[in-house]
Amino acid sequence: MSVRLEADERDQSLRELVENGWTLNDVQDTINKTFKFDDFNSAFGFMTRVALLAEKLKHHPEWTNIYNKVDVKLTTHDLKALSKSDVQMALFMDHIYVTIGD
Repeated sequence: MSVRLEADERDQSLRELVENGWTLNDVQDTINKTFKFDDFNSAFGFMTRVALLAEKLKHHPEWTNIYNKVDVKLTTHDLKALSKSDVQMALFMDHIYVTIGD
């Protein structure tokens, strides 16, 4: 079960994510980011690694892939808000991107 981000924890987590290039959509309570890679294989490899964590957490991103670009939107639909799972996924994506992105 996902846990909603509250006050101070939310501010701290979102500040770090925004510094890493995530944007906040206050209306939908989502965080969004575009990841760009050298080619399709790198983008797909990124998505595969994220998918493994998503299955483990039972928390799946909304995303699209066009060639070397992956657009990601994270939120927790059953809470209609951002959760600790969204932050965990975002931090994992940033970590993976550093290792395989351009």
